[in-house]
Amino acid sequence: MTIILIIVGLVLLAVGGDVLVRGAVAVSERMGVSPLLAGLTIVGFGTSMPELVTSLFAAFDGAPGIAVGNVVGSNIANILLILGISALILPLAIDPAAFRRDGLALAVATLACLGAVTLGVLSRPVGLVLLALLVVYIVWAYRSEKLQPDAEAAMHEHVVADVKPEGMSLIAALGLAAVGIIGTIIGARLLVDGAIEIARDFGVTETVIGLTVVAIGTSLPELVACVIAALRRHADVALGNVIGSNIYNVLGILGMTAVVHPIEVPAEIAAFDIWVLLGVTALLGLFLRTGWTLKRWEGGVFLAIYVTYIAYLTL
Repeated sequence: MTIILIIVGLVLLAVGGDVLVRGAVAVSERMGVSPLLAGLTIVGFGTSMPELVTSLFAAFDGAPGIAVGNVVGSNIANILLILGISALILPLAIDPAAFRRDGLALAVATLACLGAVTLGVLSRPVGLVLLALLVVYIVWAYRSEKLQPDAEAAMHEHVVADVKPEGMSLIAALGLAAVGIIGTIIGARLLVDGAIEIARDFGVTETVIGLTVVAIGTSLPELVACVIAALRRHADVALGNVIGSNIYNVLGILGMTAVVHPIEVPAEIAAFDIWVLLGVTALLGLFLRTGWTLKRWEGGVFLAIYVTYIAYLTL
């Protein structure tokens, strides 16, 4: 029964997250929001909604391993699993100008995550600092791209174009977004309940479940979006989805969770997993700097590291 609960939760999260993003983007278009602003805010928040709802449920249920492990594990999975699969489908050649600022923002967000985790407690002041950094990033990106449109602005607009439903009325778009929100909430509730139950039944720590099953589950919308982008040969969209999601996961999801319900950070995440996240983020930067293409063999390296990481956690 527990396994069925988790599977149903994962399916609802994957479908709900994708439907939510498409509905929210359609609503923004009908309300006259620019594709640039929609790409910076709506898509980022939408793809991170599964992580947010799941972490909040886990925090209120007294499961900090799932709440924090979900975010750290999702960011690791986004880089190693999702970009690994995407690069195997299509080598991701990118314009370096399109990721200059967002790459810097990702580095700052990852270091902020390291600092927050090593404090041992995600308190409300820490959460407010993370949220403030997210606001600074959005304002900085929007103002700079609005004043002088460049490759980064085009990338954010491409992300919106890839998920925007065509010819949808405002009522239909609102309904689609509402269905996505409901599906995401129900899926997150089922996933957290199932994860806590399976941890108790099999004697696995909640932290390991959060870093693996829950993290992969909440990353499914990004996986779907990136695989579709790779199949369409939209390398900038695939990479932009992952970088944007990782920024929002740390600054937005951890920040909001800490403000709503402060939580203690499991010692094992502070001792090991956060350093894995720092290392794989640095490795992504290194791979991109070598020719500004994430090659198939580099995608294979990402997947091999991820399999090794999951095996280490579970064994």
